[in-house]
Amino acid sequence: MLALLLRALAQLPLRWLHGLGAMAGWLVYLISPRYARRLSENLEASAVARDPADLARMRRRVVAELGKGAFELAAVWFRPPERADALMRAVHGWELVDAARAAGRGVLFLTPHIGCFEIAALHAARRVPITILYRPPKLAWLEPLLRAGRTGGLGTLAPTNLTGVRRLLKALRAGEAVGLLPDQVPGVGEGAWAPFFGRPAFTMTLVGRLQKATDCVVLLAFARRLPKGAGFVLSLEALDADLAAPDGVAMLNAAVERVVRLCPEQYLWSYNRYKAPRRAPPRPQEAA
Repeated sequence: MLALLLRALAQLPLRWLHGLGAMAGWLVYLISPRYARRLSENLEASAVARDPADLARMRRRVVAELGKGAFELAAVWFRPPERADALMRAVHGWELVDAARAAGRGVLFLTPHIGCFEIAALHAARRVPITILYRPPKLAWLEPLLRAGRTGGLGTLAPTNLTGVRRLLKALRAGEAVGLLPDQVPGVGEGAWAPFFGRPAFTMTLVGRLQKATDCVVLLAFARRLPKGAGFVLSLEALDADLAAPDGVAMLNAAVERVVRLCPEQYLWSYNRYKAPRRAPPRPQEAA
């Protein structure tokens, strides 16, 4: 039933989907105090706003943009891939991908929770062989929907377990591409504490391990949502740092921060980025 609804919504213009999404974003914000509190606390603590008036304006934009991000999935996941990809109005930095592949090196796309990271994956999947790391949803009935929609069926999905990591390594060693969310909270034994907007955040070490094991090219990818449903613009930039170094997770978070500051209204501030996995080591200030 949900798939049928999403396929029907996919036929609507993106501008309409964004309008519906903005209204839905406010509805969720108003009826879910926990959601609203986390969004507001994360946004305020980040200090991306200049003053209280700017913070209030930014909060309004964030609420609407989060709703847009949910509703645009209908178009990205359930339109034919070529129609969905046509929403990408411009791409900056793709020559970095071409250069890496010409040199026989794998490409590791890092797509933070900002803008439309799903269309970034779809765009890449239409151009290069790609394996996407994903966390299976807690509701099992949602997984077929996710698998059907993500990358338009063009890429390979790898779950967040040992089998999935092996798939990523195999793809990168073969000179293919891999995509993952660098600001997703990892499990115990898969991360370390590092500052993110001034607060300790448990951060994945997988990026550094993949880079060290395969000598892949690491690229930050960010698909910015254009106003009035005009589409998206994808920007790629090289992350030239040794992410396997002791301070690699800190460098990773700093790079993500830099991208978020380009368009903070489109970041997923409602995500519980600062949670501690069960049995995780103490936060730095707790250990002091």
